[in-house]
This record gives sequence, C-alpha cells and structure tokens, in this order.
Amino acid sequence: GAPSQSRLGQWPVQLHLVPVNAPWFRDADVLVAADCVPFAYARFHDDFLAGKALVVGCPKLDDLQAYVEKLTRIFATNEIRSVTVVRMEVPCCGGISMAARKSLAASGKQIPLRDVVVGVDGAVRG
Repeated sequence: GAPSQSRLGQWPVQLHLVPVNAPWFRDADVLVAADCVPFAYARFHDDFLAGKALVVGCPKLDDLQAYVEKLTRIFATNEIRSVTVVRMEVPCCGGISMAARKSLAASGKQIPLRDVVVGVDGAVRG
C-alpha cells in the first residue's frame, strides 16, 4: 500500500513532559496511549492518533498517582471533547485506563471516555 504519514500534531507527547495548559488541549479529543501500543498496532497513526492531542505513558514503569494528578489537571483546565485510552491487553496496562477514569472523576467534568484494548498480536480486542 501507499506509505503512511505521521499524524502527530504536537510535541512533546510523554505525559510527564506535556504542559497542562498546552494549546493543543483546547477543545481537543485526547488520546491517552500506553507507550507499547504504537509498536503492536501498525495503523496506530491513522486509526487512533489522527486529529487527537496525544499523551503517552507506561503504567508499569511510571508513577500512576502522578499520571492521575497530571491528567486531572489537564482535564480540569481545558475544554476536552473526549478521551480515548488505548492500551495493551497485558494486566499491567490496565493501570492507564484506571488513571484516566480516576482523573475524569476528579476533574468534575463529564467527558466521554472510550477504552480500547490491543492484543500483543496487534489485534483490537475491544
């Protein structure tokens, strides 16, 4: 097929490095991605990233409470239209979904959340 194009619209992407009030969060659809997903899911840019503000992290290696606090500030500070979490099917990856859910609740806002699970074989599980 035709070569794919990057759909990344901002920098940085690591959750620890992203400014809470970054301009790309204004009226945005936010993608919270576990950092292994783009390696397992070949169409990540086209199927998930296109048109979204991205934050990336590893729920196994990083501090989940820090994720909750940072995401809460992002959700509370900005007008976010939706949140999509894309994570791997492995048990440790569930933490990133939990962090997003806790953050939405703590933000006091009603923002639609979609949780997508990708298998280690690259197939979407749900």
